[in-house]
Amino acid sequence: MRPSPRRMLIVCAGALAAVAMAGCSGVPGSAYTAAPSRAAGPVAPAASSAAPKAKDASTPIVAKPSPSPSGPSLVISGAPARVKARESVLADASNGQVLWSKQPGAQRPMASITKVMTAYLVIQSGHLDRTVTVPKGVVKYVSRYGGESGGTHAREKLTTRDLLYDLMLQSGADAAYTLAKTYGPGMGAFIARMNATARQLGMDHTRFASPDGLPYPTETSTYSTPSDLLVLGETAMKSPVFRSIVGTTQFHVTKGKGRSEHWWYNDDSLLRTYPGADGIKTGFTDTAGHCLLFEATRHGRTLIGVVLGSPATGFSASEDDATKILNWGFSLKKTS
Repeated sequence: MRPSPRRMLIVCAGALAAVAMAGCSGVPGSAYTAAPSRAAGPVAPAASSAAPKAKDASTPIVAKPSPSPSGPSLVISGAPARVKARESVLADASNGQVLWSKQPGAQRPMASITKVMTAYLVIQSGHLDRTVTVPKGVVKYVSRYGGESGGTHAREKLTTRDLLYDLMLQSGADAAYTLAKTYGPGMGAFIARMNATARQLGMDHTRFASPDGLPYPTETSTYSTPSDLLVLGETAMKSPVFRSIVGTTQFHVTKGKGRSEHWWYNDDSLLRTYPGADGIKTGFTDTAGHCLLFEATRHGRTLIGVVLGSPATGFSASEDDATKILNWGFSLKKTS
């Protein structure tokens, strides 16, 4: 969930547009992908076992050995300065070379970055133009856990595609609830699929307890690591549908039979402030801090990264950290 003043600023900006180094390392030659080949479709539901309690950055996870990157590598020189995030990592998306990291194996809550897995599973399921009826319990669910909402209401009829824009732009917990109930089918089955898919992708230090990253049943029940989230981001961004959605700054649903009008605005300010930004997803809770899974492309080079636990110094704390990291990454030279 993002603080409401930030949401107001984003809505205003979108409306106007419609009218008109401790713990850090640079490791050349290492890769972040230790996962098996990507799944062609969703993973069948599986019973989820109890996961260990989320660990703080003071108890980092030992990363698995990784293969060397394929293709030209970048020459590591220095490190990004004044990054305030507790954990972060940056990699070359073309070959998996880790360029810089800070506690990349630490488990911690990642807030609404969770919705990337939700969107990925729904997109892989297909039939995105099917009509979905918003369930009765959606408003109560969002209110109970203090989530963001795209303003949908019970018994409203929207397409899956519409709800994906609510999910990824507005960070709507109402969309997450609706999609999980529909595509599980049922919340429990959908969360089981999220965890089974994480295991298949090699995200061994990730656990999902909700489809949205809200503090349910506790603040640390849903957690991951920067290294695992790189794998998730890289996998999801291979989908043209997913890329298109997270790269959109605003989306309009017109009023029609059984549905209200909606305007949804992307919470990721990098899309408006950082040339070459491709998305991917913001997140915030009191415990998680400001989080961002991000990707940007310049001069034919694509970098992907994560910042977790940026302190609440402002609405754009995670984007500020990502900007510093990306600027440094794009300054690196290729090996001759």
